[in-house]
This record gives sequence, C-alpha cells and structure tokens, in this order.
Amino acid sequence: MSLPLGFTGARLDRADQLRTNAEALAAAVADPRARCLALDGIDFVPGESGGLRWDPIDPADQRAPMLLGIDEAGVPHFVREAPAGVRIDARSRTVMRLLPLLASEEAALYGGARSLVDWHARHRFCAVCGAPTDLFRGGWGRKCGACGAEHFPRVDPVVIMLAECEGRVLVGRQGGFPPGFFSALAGFVEPGESLEEAVARELWEEAGIRVSDVAYVASQPWPFPSSLMIGCRATAKDTALTLDTTEIEAAMWVDKAEVRAALAGDMGAPFMAPPSLAIARHLLEDWAGL
Repeated sequence: MSLPLGFTGARLDRADQLRTNAEALAAAVADPRARCLALDGIDFVPGESGGLRWDPIDPADQRAPMLLGIDEAGVPHFVREAPAGVRIDARSRTVMRLLPLLASEEAALYGGARSLVDWHARHRFCAVCGAPTDLFRGGWGRKCGACGAEHFPRVDPVVIMLAECEGRVLVGRQGGFPPGFFSALAGFVEPGESLEEAVARELWEEAGIRVSDVAYVASQPWPFPSSLMIGCRATAKDTALTLDTTEIEAAMWVDKAEVRAALAGDMGAPFMAPPSLAIARHLLEDWAGL
C-alpha cells in the first residue's frame, strides 16, 4: 500500500540482544540519556508539542522498566509496567481523540508499548501453576518462580476483509458503531485454521456468503489490546446476505463511486468510512484505486 498503515513504522531498534544480557540492560537503564514513556494508566500523556512525552528514568520509581528499543543516536527508550492492583481497561477508546496528535512512527511506538503494558497487567500469575510471575527479558516475558514456566506477550490474529461481487464490496456495522459508520467485516482466527479458511468462515457466519480466491493485502497491529489485523480480499459467489444479527447489525454492498464518496466525507455518501488509523480504510482506498 502507498500510505503507511496505522501503528506501523516505529523507528527504534528493538535491541533483542539486550533483553537477555542483564549487565547491558542495567547499563541502558542507567544511561543518563535514557527516556521513559509517560503514561496515564495505559493512555499516553501528550508532550508540549502534542507528541509523546518522554521523561528521564526516575530511580525512585520501583516499577520495572521495560525496554522498547534504542534509537539511531543510541538512546534507550523504556516504558514502566502498570502499578500492581491497578485495573487496566485495554479496550478504552478515550485515547482515540488524542491519536491524531501523533506522527505515524510515534503512534506505532505507543501502540507497542500500550499492548506490552496491558499484557503484563493481566499476566501477573502463572497459567500453569497459579504462582506469581516475575518480569524478565527486559519486559518481553514473565517467568514463574515456582514451576519455571515462561510466558510471552500474546498477539491475537484477526482477519479483516472485503468481499467483492459484481463490482461492489461488502461493508457492515455492529450495534456499538456510531450512526452511519460501516467498515470491513472482521473476526478472530481460530486454532487449526489458515487465514484463508478464517476469512471464508467469518464471511459465511456473519453474512451468509460463500467466497473463494482469498488474497492477502496487508497487515496492521491494533493495540486494543493486542491484535494483528490481517487485511484480505475475497470473491463472493453472489450478493444474497443472511446476517448473524448477534454480530452484524446491518450490511450492504457498495460500488466504487459510493466508497470514494464515503472516503471523501461527502454528506450524500451511503456510509461513514473508518478513520485513517484503521486498516479497513486502507482496504477500501486500495480497492477504490485511491
């Protein structure tokens, strides 16, 4: 795709070699240039210029610093784990109004940090034996002191797709969407299925359509809380719909002129398009030839 997708393009070396080197990691934390991402719970704190705010490492803060990476100048960047006992609502969308303040690479860096902080807040105990776990690998894992099990940040694969038939594509909406808002259909990949099978299953379950020729288009991290959105296209056999109304409130087939009108924000467009950060918008732009 011609434009960078939302939450992609972070310009930090993830410095995996430091994660398992306790001495080098400690030196990075002690580096006077080191910076820590300022968060309010799990939302970022805007800096003076509207971007991310980076603070010096506070030695009095007992929360573990987690390594995000090293920039081109060699400056280490960290984020602190959430305070123990604080409930993290990773699906809160209050931060959405602030995200336009960020450059694309800043949004990518924040998205990764947000998912990491959320994962640690929800995985303080071992899934094997129930004992408390401790942060290790510079924040990119947790280890159980009782049974030795190691746990690593999860990523949830989600297929998001445009089904095409007779020069139109299918868009739908859930009940919680803003009025007039439609997007590409999406669903989690289940164990034991390929991406192509997940696309076909989700379109059949949610819209009652059979598809073929599933093709990958692009992918995007989505840190609410830790999804990987895998954008695809597919060809529908016909346009007859049978909606699963527990998942989809409404759906419709739209042609390229209608999609272009929605993307342009025209008042007469048949639907309101997804925001620029969402891969669904890029799928629609790509299909419409924009």
